[in-house]
Amino acid sequence: MSRSRRRTAVLFFVLALAVSAALGGGNVAPASASPAKATAPTASHIDCGNGSRFLCTEVFDSETIFGQNHYVGHDEPSTLFYSNTAGSGNEMQYRGTLPTEPAVSNIPGKKNYDFQYYAAFWFGMAMCDTQSYPEQVSTCAPDSNSNIVDPTKSRNHAGTAYMELQFYAPGYVNQWNGFTCSATQWCVSLNIDSLSENPVTGQLLNSTCAATTGVEYVNFAYLTKSGKPQGPPNPISFDPLASGTPNHGEDLFLNQGDSFSVSLHDTAHGLQTTVQDATTGQSGSMTASAANGFGQVKFAPSPSTACQNIPYDFHPMYSTSSTQTTVPWAAATYNVAFDTEIGHFDYCDNVDTSTFSCVGKEGLRASKETADTEDQGCFPASASSLVKIGGCLGSNTGYDGTSYLSDWPNGTSSRPTPTIFTSPRTGPNYDINYSSVGFNTDLPRIEQDLGTCSGATGAGCTIIPPTDDGTLARFYPFYSTGTALGGCAWTVGQAYPGFSTNTYGGHQQYGSLLKVTYLTLNGATRTSFNDYQSIIPNPCPR
Repeated sequence: MSRSRRRTAVLFFVLALAVSAALGGGNVAPASASPAKATAPTASHIDCGNGSRFLCTEVFDSETIFGQNHYVGHDEPSTLFYSNTAGSGNEMQYRGTLPTEPAVSNIPGKKNYDFQYYAAFWFGMAMCDTQSYPEQVSTCAPDSNSNIVDPTKSRNHAGTAYMELQFYAPGYVNQWNGFTCSATQWCVSLNIDSLSENPVTGQLLNSTCAATTGVEYVNFAYLTKSGKPQGPPNPISFDPLASGTPNHGEDLFLNQGDSFSVSLHDTAHGLQTTVQDATTGQSGSMTASAANGFGQVKFAPSPSTACQNIPYDFHPMYSTSSTQTTVPWAAATYNVAFDTEIGHFDYCDNVDTSTFSCVGKEGLRASKETADTEDQGCFPASASSLVKIGGCLGSNTGYDGTSYLSDWPNGTSSRPTPTIFTSPRTGPNYDINYSSVGFNTDLPRIEQDLGTCSGATGAGCTIIPPTDDGTLARFYPFYSTGTALGGCAWTVGQAYPGFSTNTYGGHQQYGSLLKVTYLTLNGATRTSFNDYQSIIPNPCPR
């Protein structure tokens, strides 16, 4: 067992004690049961560093940030969109169609569901956060390319956060324990990830405050029909029960197969995200404003300092979107992006509900093998809101879970219909195309932690990741294009018959190793092969 795989044997969810109590005796309580009955503390934080269920942005140097027990495995194959048009870095609109799931089967492997492919798909954007990495300047000019800084020439990059508008698939364990919001419907949340580190001095947020918020901290809010959060989004006031429990009376829920649009644009008081359900006519929104309870964590590296929330309007950082408008602390080189968060599900036939670990066999049928320490965040079949199968939702750094099988949507009745989305358009009327597209995956960053890849030289890094059995994974998902929504559109997974007309080389579309430069101690820099990336002219304007 590799060193990093041993590190993942940690408690997975912030409400573990409450869920353990619910699951501990007799019949297991269904995940749809009201979390208000939980006996755990009513305040806890989203912890990106201890194997949390949360989908945090992957940092470029997780061992420095999180120590020996750091969290790895944010496997994020992405499409990045580039344009030199002013506003393309802070104002855009996408359209999409949600999948329709197959009929329910409780026989593991008989049918596949979207929650088995990805924990979420999301639309992203770089944001200003003057209390976030690299802590060198106290200002950030919103929507401005003045924030572009070459780390080899200057260390004075403005503090940066990353926004992910995350869509969660239905049918499995409900949030705040799993990723699902409903047995049959989708929901959407606005997440803004920040990193409390000064790479020049080597200082992190003090441990007292970090115990409350984490070093990589998150503002979180579901999109609601009123535009008001159901609970405080900021990391200090965040309450998993009030802020993190899906609420059908307040939140936007979308049906399977619905067509939707995503609009992202800046306002006087922060980024506004809006999802319009074109099928039902409903919409939900959230503005990342101080008035809505969003806030920074004051960077305080001194020992034993209590956390201070600074109410804050989060604005987009850049004017345009290019290879220079990136998040300087992230493993991936994205700004405007669509991402599929894969590698979070594997089957388990026997779950220890006191530790949320798999103590039986992982995988399916002939491929079943004894569970590994990576198999964490596990639930028995009875905990699911709809599809009653046992499984684990921790990062599958053994690369043997369902994301890495060629069982993605393929037009058969045993799998969902494809996830469809368009390239974004920018401009006041959302009518200007992006000129080029990048295919990106941060696999090398994860493979470094597994000890199979050298970030310094790229030796041992592979696009098809290595499994814990010493072989390569069976499959790695890729993006393809076809005709939908009145024009050209994208899907992810494998080629979908009747839709996919170009697969761009399959998994080879991610191209070659990309060397990225980061700040280090005393203002020096280091380079690391953290990504595979290729860039092509946008093949899919609308």
